[in-house]
Amino acid sequence: VQLQASGGGLVQPGGSLRLSCAASGSFFSIGAMRWYRQAPGKERGLVAAMGSGVGSPTYYVDSVKGRFTISRDNAKNTVYLQMNSLKPEDTAVYYCSADILGRSQWGQGTQVTVSS
Repeated sequence: VQLQASGGGLVQPGGSLRLSCAASGSFFSIGAMRWYRQAPGKERGLVAAMGSGVGSPTYYVDSVKGRFTISRDNAKNTVYLQMNSLKPEDTAVYYCSADILGRSQWGQGTQVTVSS
């Protein structure tokens, strides 16, 4: 099982980015999917999460509520993170995680830098 994250980059404050994370390999289904981030000198923290079913509840850390949206396309085994109104404090490496085959699988991370 592999998770491939993409979509990071350099963006100005107030801008937007859309991260994607696609799972590949031999598995029947994917459970919960999540996005984490880790800024320099800080611990990795959960940013957003959602369950596997249609209409599953979502979770957002307070600092991104109203700006970030997590979504998934189960047909493509992909989770997305739409990030709007980005702030310098959103700068971090973003990691995706998914519950597959009874354990949490991790992607390699994608760098997001918010700077003018």
